[in-house]
Amino acid sequence: MRVALFQPDIPQNTGTILRLAACLNAGVDVILPAGFDMSSRALKRAALDYIEAVDISRWSTFAEFRNDARERGARIVLLTTKAAEPYTAVQYEPSDILLAGRESAGVPEEVHAAAALRVRVPMREDLRSLNVAVALSMVLGEAMRQTGGFSRLT
Repeated sequence: MRVALFQPDIPQNTGTILRLAACLNAGVDVILPAGFDMSSRALKRAALDYIEAVDISRWSTFAEFRNDARERGARIVLLTTKAAEPYTAVQYEPSDILLAGRESAGVPEEVHAAAALRVRVPMREDLRSLNVAVALSMVLGEAMRQTGGFSRLT
């Protein structure tokens, strides 16, 4: 299983997601441009010493990322507040890529259209959204539970 970040804005969130991915043995795809320095030095500062334990792929464009996902037979599962389907109501596959949008703007319509599934974390209607790292950890946890991913960690 992999997670993907579409043009991330906040280095601390990216660092948290990299640490999450390292601990749960999930690869990470970063779709550029990012709103901060994506050099190895900057990522090491954001992800602490966990950066060496995570498989990171960087993509110059969403089209490159999407084409690679297709070639690998992976589904893109978009986390979005605009989805009708709660993340707990879908069946995940081990090859899924869980895609989170920019903290400030989400993803453009072309990314919505390219996703095989769109899921949301149910929450109070009077609030905008969860932190992207928190939402991604919830969905990744459920996807790993369904696909037996936790059993491969111990």
